[in-house]
Amino acid sequence: MDIFGNFSELRGDKKTRRVTRGDDLDFSYSDVANTCLTRLEEKEAPPSSWAMKFLLVLAFSILVGRLFYLQVVHGGDNRKLAEGNRIRPRIIEASRGLVSDKDGVWLARNRPDFALAIYPSDLPKNKENREDVFSDLANITGLTPTEIRDLAAGNSRFFYDSIIIKDHLSHEETLILEEKIANLPGVFISEHSTREYVALPGLAHLLGYIGSVSPEDIENNPDYLLSDRVGKTGIEKVYEGYLRGQHGVEQIEVDSLGNVVRVLVQEENEEPTAGNDVTLYLDRDLQAKTAEYLRGGIEKAKELTGTEINAGVAAVMDVKTGGILALVSLPDYDNNIFTGKVSSGDYQRLIEDKSQPLFDRAIKGIYPPGSVSKIILAAAGLAEGTITPETAFDTPPAIEIGEYVFPDWKDHGPTNVERAIAESNNIFFYSLGGGFDKIRGLGIEKIKEYWQRFGLGVPTGIDLPGEASGLLPDAEWKKRVKNEPWYIGDTYHVSIGQGDLLVTPLQMLRATAVIASGGKLFKPGLVKHITAPDGRVVREYGGELADDQVVAPEIVATVGRGMRQAVTGGSARSLGDLPVTSAGKTGTAQFFDNQKTHAWFEAYAPYEDPEIAVLVLVEGGGGGNETAVPVAKEIMRYYFEQK
Repeated sequence: MDIFGNFSELRGDKKTRRVTRGDDLDFSYSDVANTCLTRLEEKEAPPSSWAMKFLLVLAFSILVGRLFYLQVVHGGDNRKLAEGNRIRPRIIEASRGLVSDKDGVWLARNRPDFALAIYPSDLPKNKENREDVFSDLANITGLTPTEIRDLAAGNSRFFYDSIIIKDHLSHEETLILEEKIANLPGVFISEHSTREYVALPGLAHLLGYIGSVSPEDIENNPDYLLSDRVGKTGIEKVYEGYLRGQHGVEQIEVDSLGNVVRVLVQEENEEPTAGNDVTLYLDRDLQAKTAEYLRGGIEKAKELTGTEINAGVAAVMDVKTGGILALVSLPDYDNNIFTGKVSSGDYQRLIEDKSQPLFDRAIKGIYPPGSVSKIILAAAGLAEGTITPETAFDTPPAIEIGEYVFPDWKDHGPTNVERAIAESNNIFFYSLGGGFDKIRGLGIEKIKEYWQRFGLGVPTGIDLPGEASGLLPDAEWKKRVKNEPWYIGDTYHVSIGQGDLLVTPLQMLRATAVIASGGKLFKPGLVKHITAPDGRVVREYGGELADDQVVAPEIVATVGRGMRQAVTGGSARSLGDLPVTSAGKTGTAQFFDNQKTHAWFEAYAPYEDPEIAVLVLVEGGGGGNETAVPVAKEIMRYYFEQK
């Protein structure tokens, strides 16, 4: 009989329509009873149908009980839902990992922040009402309704995610805005965290900064949300996968304006997981002092040259691990301006600044190395048997080949390789590279081989993005690029670090560390270890070798003795009063059609048991002994006095 079907329809069982929270429940108990009696009168019940009567009463009782439960027990909840309340999943932001120096002193951390934001899912569904909200927001923020509309529309893939309209609100702004947006559906004040970086010279190039996700970020990482901030440059970018935590999810009930009514306790809720902390080899105080001394060297160079100089690099490496203790490129910038939405004016000023503060000269700048590259040529000559430690000959003031003259800066007289390094004897290295008198010369192919052994011509592998390779010229390159043959004069020029040879400061620091470490070529690194939120070390870095013996130990020792003589009686003798012994090599590299010179200096200390290697470059700074040596001297003095 279909009477059961009729009652089933009223009861709302699974066969038909289910009565749910939020359905229209305006009919009363008397309506239900009258309907049931009418249906019974329309049917002729057979006599003695007790089973049927029992089922009829049972069905009626279940229906009445269900209605009582919905309208009385949960009547208030259902009224709220009928008025527009919704259950929404909401993201619980995960805390980003911290970045600290070797002693655990913070370099990048999180701080509380407030922002004006919208939930597109809670905006009015009616187009006219939604446009009214956009118009009100435009009046509040200074954006146009179109800009706000585009932000909301661009979030279509992340319907339940929030969109930040204006961030970095002050406490006063927050209070004012809370009042203005009180009746705007889907608009709220977001409490989240933002990144803060320590104000330390040169650190912005290393740490980088975080910024809003791009379409490419989301395409490559489907887990990203449109409200996420991700690493854009530096350590923040390279270690994004470690620093970024895992967002949590909670189920909340919101009213028709998008205001949170309550947080629901459900199994679907997930707690956020904080990101891992990153600890660097960097010494925060040494970084500050290195920058201070480099600025001083740049100012001194201005006085000596009478030109406008403002750029340079200074770096310190642990020669036992390859860890970078300090790395400064000047001029620099404040990466805190990128933690929110950087203003177009600020960004324009940065990219139009002729001094290029965004450019990290330590790893991206390429320069002729001048005489600091002579340590590589000396090692190559000894390794190939072109010379021995005892080889000595009388070096004239210049070499003349036809109409071409290849001069030295003074007449050095009889010289061996150690003295040639100490006095930066150009004639000796012309001969070693291209040949002269009784020295047959290495030739460009062998020279290039040893440049490569010492790590030139390729990125060092430091954990920073965008590292340059430099340039190692040879006959094939010159023919391809300049459509010219290779001459002996080309070999002479590159033998003293001139010509078309180009290196980065970090490459030369690494090459210096080869001599300091007894012949090891390390992969330089900034990060020492990564730690989970529970304190467990997730990963350790350092000590990674690209080559465990570039040249034989006795060759390294010979080159080292030459660098030591540069301090005891050569071009770096001003380092003689340091609290520890040291070894070094100066360089003065011509550029700008030989009208200007870069000032270079490379060193390591202590000489007997080296701990650190130091590299200083002052762009256009004149002579290396005048400008770069004093900077390195103060860095080494500070380092060892602190120890």
